[in-house]
Amino acid sequence: MGMTSAGGSNGGGRRRRRPSYSPMSEINVTPMVDVMLVLLIVFMVAAPLLTVGVPIELPETSANPLQGDKEPLTISVDTQGRVFLQETEIDVDKLVPKLLAISANGYQERIYVRGDRSVDYGTVMKVMGTVSAAGFTRIGLVTELEEEK
Repeated sequence: MGMTSAGGSNGGGRRRRRPSYSPMSEINVTPMVDVMLVLLIVFMVAAPLLTVGVPIELPETSANPLQGDKEPLTISVDTQGRVFLQETEIDVDKLVPKLLAISANGYQERIYVRGDRSVDYGTVMKVMGTVSAAGFTRIGLVTELEEEK
């Protein structure tokens, strides 16, 4: 009167199957988030370093900033009266030939002059006059926005 299994004596007639592994259909985003966070931190640290490297204190004004699509050439005058083209120190006499050599638009290249607020006004005007006398027409002074008190 006992029941016998048709499959033999392997525990009640159940066959043991090998576990089948199917490919995972979910995307694991943890590595991507880790990479994005590292890139975010790198860019947050590097962004302040991308400004022009000559440390000067700009005068403040309430004028609106100019809109532009391309990075202009920058001439900086520091507290000692030294002149820098981008980040390289240069003599005022060699400034115009260097500007002509690197300007993509010729005399229509936009040039910004940054002068420290404690530098002599005549030094900044000498630089601007030299650049203007060479034929460059798009010259501007860079200032900081005035803070409301």
